[in-house]
Amino acid sequence: MTIHERNFEIDDSLFDVTPLQPSLGALITGIDLAEPLDDVRLAGLQAALLRYRVLFFRDQHITREQHIAFGAAFGELEVHPVFSHPDYPEILPLVSRDFVGKYRQTTDSNWHADTTFREAPSAASILRAHVSPSLGGDTVFANAVAAYETLDDETKERIDGLTAIHDPSVFIQFLDTEEKKQALLSQYPPVEHPVVRIHPETGEKVLYVNSVFTRRIVGLDAEESNALLLRLFDQVKRPEFQVRWSWRPGSIAFWDNRATQHYAVPDYNEPRHMERVTVIGDRPLGPDFDL
Repeated sequence: MTIHERNFEIDDSLFDVTPLQPSLGALITGIDLAEPLDDVRLAGLQAALLRYRVLFFRDQHITREQHIAFGAAFGELEVHPVFSHPDYPEILPLVSRDFVGKYRQTTDSNWHADTTFREAPSAASILRAHVSPSLGGDTVFANAVAAYETLDDETKERIDGLTAIHDPSVFIQFLDTEEKKQALLSQYPPVEHPVVRIHPETGEKVLYVNSVFTRRIVGLDAEESNALLLRLFDQVKRPEFQVRWSWRPGSIAFWDNRATQHYAVPDYNEPRHMERVTVIGDRPLGPDFDL
């Protein structure tokens, strides 16, 4: 099913929508996110998110309180177990000034969906730029529904009933004591999610493994699991599934974490300061679940 066949009606009197790529992504203008959303605009943005999977905004110079309020309009917000803001726990700060001047490998510079180490991974994320480099530092988003749909039939049949283990062990490197490391792993033990999840609102099949949090496929030996995961990780990297967003202060990206993956390009040599709020989702269900 292409984006043009997905019928989510959007009232064009509420705001302006400019699609950015055939697979996903739209620029939203004519709306002030500093203002509380009424029910009509809330429903309009929800429909746009389901249709385009990631929404982009420019020149939204909102406060942290307004950022939190905007996210909370779509559901309860997560608190990140490692990186939450000390004064605004719903906010995840992403600050890269310590890495200025060299290419680097971070958890964000791998293709991933957010927080799949949770039993109920996030439904959506809203990322805002405070400080952005003059050149570089883009984020690339990929359509994980299209990534699944373009697999060959044999692979689809093979993976539709499989599950995979996800965990938060990538964050261990950022914790400075053994006690903190064990506390994280105790709070978030490995979870099992379907390799192909059903989107709870659209009914679409989504490729739901990622290179940051997915460790192995249940029921396969290590060699077979690794080979299959590498193939599936590569599938989401195809350019025809992607949209690339260049940041500047006041820019916002709002993505459906259930249907996309993203990659923060680590090619810049100036400070970059982003902040994210994240909407709590539900437990992923596989193709054998009857919507």
